Amino acid sequence: MTNPTPVNDDQHGPPDGSREWWRQAVVYQVYPRSFADGDGDGIGDLPGLLSRLPHLAALGVDALWLSPFYPSELADGGYDVADYRDVDPRLGTLDDFDALVAAAHRSGIRVVVDIVPNHSSHLHPWFQQALAAGPGSLERERYVFREGRGPNGDEPPTDWLSCFGGPAWTRVADGSWYLHLFAPEQPDFNWDNPEVRQDFLRTLRFWCNRGVDGFRVDVAHGLAKDLTEPLRDVGAVERYTAETLPTDGSHPFWDRDEVHQIFREWRRVFDEYDPPRVAVAEAWVRNSRRSLYASREGLGQAFNFDFLDRPLDAAALRDSIDTALHDARAAGTTATWVLSNHDVIRHASRYAIPPGADRETWLLSGGREPALDRAEGLRKALAATLLMLALPGSAYLYQGEELGLPEVAELAEEDLQDPVWTRSGGRVKGRDGCRVPLPWTRGGPSYGFGPNGSWLPQPEGWGGLSVEAQDGRPDSPLELYRAALRLRRELVGDESLSWVDDGGAPPGLLHFRRTGGWHCVSNLSDAPAPLPAGELLLASAHSGPHVLPPWTTVWLLREE
Repeated sequence: MTNPTPVNDDQHGPPDGSREWWRQAVVYQVYPRSFADGDGDGIGDLPGLLSRLPHLAALGVDALWLSPFYPSELADGGYDVADYRDVDPRLGTLDDFDALVAAAHRSGIRVVVDIVPNHSSHLHPWFQQALAAGPGSLERERYVFREGRGPNGDEPPTDWLSCFGGPAWTRVADGSWYLHLFAPEQPDFNWDNPEVRQDFLRTLRFWCNRGVDGFRVDVAHGLAKDLTEPLRDVGAVERYTAETLPTDGSHPFWDRDEVHQIFREWRRVFDEYDPPRVAVAEAWVRNSRRSLYASREGLGQAFNFDFLDRPLDAAALRDSIDTALHDARAAGTTATWVLSNHDVIRHASRYAIPPGADRETWLLSGGREPALDRAEGLRKALAATLLMLALPGSAYLYQGEELGLPEVAELAEEDLQDPVWTRSGGRVKGRDGCRVPLPWTRGGPSYGFGPNGSWLPQPEGWGGLSVEAQDGRPDSPLELYRAALRLRRELVGDESLSWVDDGGAPPGLLHFRRTGGWHCVSNLSDAPAPLPAGELLLASAHSGPHVLPPWTTVWLLREE
């Protein structure tokens, strides 16, 4: 692996000295291969991202989160990492990365990078050494190898399933089996091995020394595993969800208590820097366990996927908000809010799918069954976004949502690249539909994504949703996002929130107050509602005098 090269923090440090800048930050996720292509090979890259950095500055985000840009076979869209301390040559070089960080900091934007510690690529030098060294070797102790069950060892060591479908074990030529909770090309590390722990500490310092301000930790709940013999079966489980996990940290490989020992070591590394580096956990765990990842002794934040999973229903969202704020206060951190990312159906489409309809059926039909009302989906998405941006805590945006992009469900089978599609035998279409490269211009071979085509086909009419088509148009999603982020920066005070008309609000209405007389009112129903008095600052859709239309959020300023 590439050796660490320290970079002077005075040159590449964060834009200001705030030690807890992240508490109420707006973080914009970039999936590099789909953002902007600088060299015309159809794949987004770091120079392309650098050229589009003014878009993020004009949008008004506080930080940029980069999904994996490391050398990768792309067996799982870059989350199969072959070298944790380098840049995939198709995406650029370390010099390109340094230039991006420096330019982002000059623009007042911090940089957060994905770290993928649960598994590596099967092309990682360590795994190749493990295969060559054979059973019982020290090289194999860096991963999880076991002998199989059955008379000839030809059955997997346990009944554990891959998240992408099929068994979580693959057999190698000498008869041993290795664990992969995701694709076979993603062997799981053995985090009981001190060498693994120390090498990741070196990786964290490598990126911190290059000016990185924080990390998003992939599969943070999966690192620690109970590897004592005999390994435990988990029984018939169609798929693992937070609700199926025990509350005491005793699952064989998800959300084990021992994982927090690892993150306490990471926290000591983060605190070596000034300001301390921050991290946010991707941890699909029960709400009651999320604060363990977000503690001050651990990573500092954890994604609140409960908010994303809830229907656009006032009572359900209020319950999710209350729970998240309570748990964040208990952990000494702030809540996180997210509506879209690289793993889920974009919320402009998700909210258009009728209640009770199966999302996977819709995807597999190419978006035809049921037919969606895209205008209604976008209206609901913008109402949800304005609600989210008014909440105390960190808001995470996903590239393209500021354009109101829908899920591209019509991708043909031959174009799909997500391993979920093949591993599920075609029963699950996968996540390609939210990863289609962005449209920047009305026309051109890839709507401004690059000088040629794009690695996933863009749908017809994509240019009508482009940055160029929406720039300066007052009724566009892009201008709403710009206005919301600009106002948010002016309005945000402390992290308090108080509900208005507690217990007496009309059905479907959410109304809360932030410090300084800032009010957020959401009508999440099909019927108009009275618009409270106050100075109208922003609305997700046109609001007439004294009336709050259906599926609309407004921000008001009221005298206290």
